[in-house]
Amino acid sequence: QVQLVESGGGLVQPGGSLRLSCAASGSIVSSFDMGWYRQAPDKQRELVASITSGGTTNYAESVKGRFTISRDNTKNTVYLQMNSLKPEDTAVYYCNAAWNWIRPRDYWGQGTQVTVSS
Repeated sequence: QVQLVESGGGLVQPGGSLRLSCAASGSIVSSFDMGWYRQAPDKQRELVASITSGGTTNYAESVKGRFTISRDNTKNTVYLQMNSLKPEDTAVYYCNAAWNWIRPRDYWGQGTQVTVSS
């Protein structure tokens, strides 16, 4: 069974940086579309950034220019580099792997807390 494990969250001051990692137990990073989502208390889960198996990236407007998603196929790991963090970035961040073609399916990590506060 595919498992995704996020790490790298923590408490940072506004303007600070964090790098989140998502390690997959299966060799799926190169084949699946990978994404980072976040959910703040009392808010809907939203897509923050994604990267397709072909390398195309997409970002939420609120993080564009500040966050960068990348992957390392040899390590089967996806990263989210977060710079210039703002208090509104505070949320639980989840890694997602999506197979969007035959027999669609997706997998989720357990989440990692990111808190941006002074």
